[in-house]
Amino acid sequence: MEQDRNRGARATAWTPVIARAWRRAAPPWAHDLLWLAETLAQYLRQWATADTGPGRLVPWLPIAFGLGIALYFSVEREPAWWAGLSLTLVACVSVFALRARPAAFPAALAIAAIAGGFTIATFKSARIEHAVLATPVGYAGISGFVENREERERSDRFILRIHRIDAPRLDAKLDRVRLSVRKGMAPAVGSFVTIRARLNPPLRPLRPGGYDFARDLYFHGIGATGFVLGQIKVSDPPYPADLWLAYASAIHAMRDAIDARIRSVISGDRGAIASALITGKRDAISAPVNDAMYVSSLAHVLSISGYHMAVVAGVVFFVIRASLALVPAFANRYPIKKWAAFAAIVVAAFYLLLSGSEVATQRAFVMTAIVLIGVMFDRPALTLRTIAIAALAVLLIAPQALVHPSFQMSFAATLALVAAYERGLPWFSTPPETPLATRIALWGGREAVALIVASIVAGLATTLYAAFHFHRLAPYGVIANLLAMPIVSAWVMPAGLMGLIAIPFGFDGLFWRLMGDGIDWMIAVALFVASLPGAVGRVAAFGMGPLMLGSAGLIVLCLLRTPIRFAGAALLVAAAIWAGRAPLPDIRIAYEGNMVAVRNGDGRLSIMKSRNDDFTIREWLAADGDARAVRDESLSEQIRCDPEGCIAKLPDRSLVALSFSMEALAEDCGKAALVVTARNAPTDCAAFLIDRDELRASGALDLTRNGKVFDVVRANPPGQDRPWARRPQPPARAAQTRQPAPPDATPRTEDIEPTNPDQ
Repeated sequence: MEQDRNRGARATAWTPVIARAWRRAAPPWAHDLLWLAETLAQYLRQWATADTGPGRLVPWLPIAFGLGIALYFSVEREPAWWAGLSLTLVACVSVFALRARPAAFPAALAIAAIAGGFTIATFKSARIEHAVLATPVGYAGISGFVENREERERSDRFILRIHRIDAPRLDAKLDRVRLSVRKGMAPAVGSFVTIRARLNPPLRPLRPGGYDFARDLYFHGIGATGFVLGQIKVSDPPYPADLWLAYASAIHAMRDAIDARIRSVISGDRGAIASALITGKRDAISAPVNDAMYVSSLAHVLSISGYHMAVVAGVVFFVIRASLALVPAFANRYPIKKWAAFAAIVVAAFYLLLSGSEVATQRAFVMTAIVLIGVMFDRPALTLRTIAIAALAVLLIAPQALVHPSFQMSFAATLALVAAYERGLPWFSTPPETPLATRIALWGGREAVALIVASIVAGLATTLYAAFHFHRLAPYGVIANLLAMPIVSAWVMPAGLMGLIAIPFGFDGLFWRLMGDGIDWMIAVALFVASLPGAVGRVAAFGMGPLMLGSAGLIVLCLLRTPIRFAGAALLVAAAIWAGRAPLPDIRIAYEGNMVAVRNGDGRLSIMKSRNDDFTIREWLAADGDARAVRDESLSEQIRCDPEGCIAKLPDRSLVALSFSMEALAEDCGKAALVVTARNAPTDCAAFLIDRDELRASGALDLTRNGKVFDVVRANPPGQDRPWARRPQPPARAAQTRQPAPPDATPRTEDIEPTNPDQ
């Protein structure tokens, strides 16, 4: 022991001697590099200390919480409920034990937040657990309560809570189904109906990495989709509806009445958009106008979010405070500003319920309520902590919202705007000091600049998410927002709010017509911008890697205050380069096996199909960054088809076959490199085979030719088994254990000995 201490003392004593000797022997450039490294390390320590100071880590809690939810959605099979709970409890105990450690405490808190997010998502899935239809049902008799109703451009659909269902070969007892009907035929919310319907399993991802519609429906409690066959019979329910259904019925009745009143005064797309702004019912907008709104980056107006909530709350706050200020007895004795803030919260809550309570609206209401509560307690509340609390509130209620584009784009835009307001736009809240600045402010110069900056910041913050989910950009979004948003803010929304207030008095028609005139301008701007050259910026699909890297870059850039935050910009650039270099597959196969897309020598897709599926083709073309229409004739170029199947060629001249019949399958197996069929294929096929069993297990597939073999990417990788994407079970006959047949005991004729009667 003494010898070891002496050796350590000698090493410590020799260290500065060695360092001085190295400094004398090193060349001058090495000294410069060493000085630069030491200086940079010193600055990094100072910046890191500043960014992790007291209160600076609070906005990171929802980030860690969301990371835990993301981990839940990335696992292959459903975790046990006790696993996450145990980890969360251990992490919370660690946080309490390490509360006095300046470095260990934040780390333990981050781990606890991650574990908490994972646990909340697990509990949410377990709490709503329900059956999901696995195979189509051609005919089902269903009775139940109507819980929701949606009006669409060409049809309507509704959600039915099932009371009774009768169907042959039904593999699950379903709780809810979503059904489509003819335009105007959807029954009222709260009614008890009896119908006949065709049911299908929830739509699976249309390509690997695509949006999982089945997951979305699962968290809405929906186990199947389909359409109604024949008449809808409304009858008295066998038992009274519960309180939730009564509430939903009342809210929908109110929304329907307001929607009908608006559209009786202003028709067409003007009425549909006006109703969307007031009631949140935006599915009736025609496809051309809806596409123009997305291309021009004005689609955010159609989704009730922070902007709408701020306008409604702001107008109510201003009107009530100004009205009370006209009465000196109130203005001098009572806190009228706080009264106005409370009234604005009440109206904002009503607007939340009236508009359908979507994720973006929930986030907007929470943030608006926090700001108004800050006004009531004389404290500023428009900070990064506000958005952190709003994010935690939304994720606690609906953890599945994390993977929805609405949540991602809404919070990305809000985070960037709050960060820009806190650090880049302090001049906006200060009064102008010079006569020239005063004149510019009176002319609206400051507001115009703020609008331009806000449009640029929000547009850049949501670019990555729009490219990932919708495969397109809006290069002229700033122009569209600059031309349309002042009219929407100063004309459309105030007119709509006044119309809503005037409905009970019967003179709301004037305000709806005024609202429609303003919407005409907004539609004209959207169509004009959408018609500009290069208005649609198409982006090919990319994976989760660039999205996660870009999200990290945005968070670092917005949450940090020291120069370390510019590392976030570097991460965003790296994510953009990574996304732009994402490879595209040579072959895409639909999960039903009815369509195969093959990449030609010119790099574009040709599509073989046994039946039309415009929705899947549209998604494939968008994911390829392809501007062609769904029915473009060039999509069938270099494809040869007959009633038995289709053939296409890859650039290396190898054949890809889509076989419709067993006869074609037998022939294609001997000639093609890849054979796709929706049938059960024989095991002796010489080609690379994708048949019914593979499609049921893997879903949609992407294949890339690699020499003589195919690299396969599956929408449902092997081993994945989630409540919304169960692994297919083998047929019952295959699941049973067959006992070997006893050996045949019948002797041959020549072996039978003559019978001896004496024996």
